[in-house]
Amino acid sequence: MPQFSDSFLTEVTEKNDIVDVVSQYVALNKRSGNNLFGLCPFHNEKTPSFSVSRSKQIYHCFGCGKGGGVINFIMEIENVSFPDAVEMLAKRAGMQMPERQEDPESRKREKIFALNRDAARFYHEKLLSAEGEKCREYIEKRRINRKTATDFGLGFAPDTWDSLRKAMRDKGWSDFDLNDAGLVKKGKNGGFYDTFRNRLMFPVIDVRGNVIAFSGRLLDGEGPKYLNSPETVAFIKGRNLFALNLAKKSKRDYFILSEGNIDVASLHQAGFDSAVASLGTSLTEQQAQLLSHYKNEILIAYDSDGAGARATTKAIGIFEKLDVKVRVLRLEGDYKDPDEFLKAKGADAFQKLIDSSENRMDFKIRQIAEKYDLNRADQKAEFAAEVEALIALLPSKAERQVYSSHIAEMIGVKPDAVISDVESRRKKLVKRSETKEMRDMISRTVNVRNYENPASARAEEGIIRLLFLEPGLFRTVQLPSQDEFTDERLKKLFAVITEKLGNDETASVSSLSACLDSEEMSMLIGLSEEPETLANSEKTLEDYVSAMRKAVKKKSIGDIIKEKQEQEKGRK
Repeated sequence: MPQFSDSFLTEVTEKNDIVDVVSQYVALNKRSGNNLFGLCPFHNEKTPSFSVSRSKQIYHCFGCGKGGGVINFIMEIENVSFPDAVEMLAKRAGMQMPERQEDPESRKREKIFALNRDAARFYHEKLLSAEGEKCREYIEKRRINRKTATDFGLGFAPDTWDSLRKAMRDKGWSDFDLNDAGLVKKGKNGGFYDTFRNRLMFPVIDVRGNVIAFSGRLLDGEGPKYLNSPETVAFIKGRNLFALNLAKKSKRDYFILSEGNIDVASLHQAGFDSAVASLGTSLTEQQAQLLSHYKNEILIAYDSDGAGARATTKAIGIFEKLDVKVRVLRLEGDYKDPDEFLKAKGADAFQKLIDSSENRMDFKIRQIAEKYDLNRADQKAEFAAEVEALIALLPSKAERQVYSSHIAEMIGVKPDAVISDVESRRKKLVKRSETKEMRDMISRTVNVRNYENPASARAEEGIIRLLFLEPGLFRTVQLPSQDEFTDERLKKLFAVITEKLGNDETASVSSLSACLDSEEMSMLIGLSEEPETLANSEKTLEDYVSAMRKAVKKKSIGDIIKEKQEQEKGRK
């Protein structure tokens, strides 16, 4: 983990009030005591359980358990590393970053960024050279103009085995560097060859401007149509989107989510500059969360074939877990994708498609209706049953009545009949939901408290909580050793806190963020938020230590008895 001084981390957190930072991502509308509440951005919920404390400068979700300080929040919400989160907050506060010694993984990541930047320049230069004539012809055929090609940094990977490898080695990069970045592959004879050959190259750039990977479109011959860089320490497919670095700057208040890189380039060229695409995978929850951080409306513009419809249905399901509005663009005619439609009909016609796009419910109802023959009575009934189950999920009674009336009109019955069925389903659904929510809550509690020695672990929790809340106790109470802890997670928290305090350093949220991962920090914040009497904290801490040791002895005796019982069974 990169080293920052405690004083620098403290200054960063002091200049980035957690309420101000979190409010840029989460609507904190509810107040309870000194805390503000909102809907958790890290899990799906209908009742706000995400708490932010200005006095403590922490956040804690009582639903999913995530918690930490402002640095942890930025790490989670922006999907960035600890040093990147610190840098983002320092920049927000107008602070100068100190020189720091980076860990091996960070150094490798920075090296890949630099190497990919050199590779992107190589590919772009090849596109403009005589070798790139075939690729330029393909780009012209797809009606991508020079400005768009430059904006996206398009390039050409020559149809040779090692053109990139030779060029990068001339710049001082080794085969192992190239392999780490996914730019070359190792052959059977031990040599290396270029990963991308005979392809139109699309650099994949993250929101901070780093070239993290490439996507290559085959020009002709055999091979996959699209080939993406393998995952590296700098690139995880399911957590990045193509062209988000450009689309996040758009003045449009929605993202256009499409399937292909060419679609995205064509849309941007036509003025629809909020278009993005996933990278060789179907939409993931991480990608959806990333989009929701920038805009609260998504227009899905996937291909018009069956696979596109299935991908749209899946994407809607993912976005429904987030507080975003979803619309679906329906391509007219025989046009397969946005690129084909734009070339045939133009930007004005595409804008009309956007203006008349379906909301998620209309899309779902249409998809269901296509499965039935609504001229037959039996199929009308089956259609009604399936759609009523869908409408019953809507939280708004007005919406349920509107769609119930619409369905009634489709199948030729009175609206009251459908409304009655929907509300009956709704009551059963709510009852089941409340029961499930209670089960889930109990399950979360059991999982969090799943200790091998619960009695000892409760005392261990108390020791950690008191040391975190009142660090001065470290010098006044005889503490147990790390080896006496029965739970590895609690042992890690105890070790980190006592090491800080033993070195006369602060054990604050900001300083501990550099030493604990997300789950560990969430566990610590959860423990610190539990009730604790601090009136006689020294005596309380001593009692916890005593209780812990008694529980360990008791467990040991229990283990002996259990072993004897098992031995008895073995003899029988």
